[in-house]
Amino acid sequence: MNLNLLPEMIVKIFFLIGVVALPIIIVWLNNRKKINETNQRTQIVLAAIEKNAETDVEDLLKKMAPQKTLLKEKLLNKLLLGGIIAFLGIALLGFCIIQGFFGGMPTEPLQVFSFFGAILLGIGLAFLINYHIGKKLLAKEIEAEEKKMATQA
Repeated sequence: MNLNLLPEMIVKIFFLIGVVALPIIIVWLNNRKKINETNQRTQIVLAAIEKNAETDVEDLLKKMAPQKTLLKEKLLNKLLLGGIIAFLGIALLGFCIIQGFFGGMPTEPLQVFSFFGAILLGIGLAFLINYHIGKKLLAKEIEAEEKKMATQA
């Protein structure tokens, strides 16, 4: 075995793990989590029916259903995600500019990093714009949700 090829093989193995295996494992774990939650709800409903045959199953399922995320929470998640991604894009572009001025790196990797930095910045800005537009458009719905939550509490 040629030892000069060993670093390239290690990089390829990590690439395959990151690009192929990791997404498959994430999807599998997510599906497994949903199946387990469904099975637990089923067992609780069956136990409630066994103890009391007159149990209102629909009411019990409504109480056990996971809470829906509020519009305000969704918008704040977009703001957070947009801020993080935009910051990463700015940081990557700043790194490339600094390296370009001081000549610490070859130009080809700098071009690639600049490209990815610009993509990250664009995605981050899109999330931030989406947050601000959604905040304006959904103001009435957010107020209605807040009033509904206040009356339920």
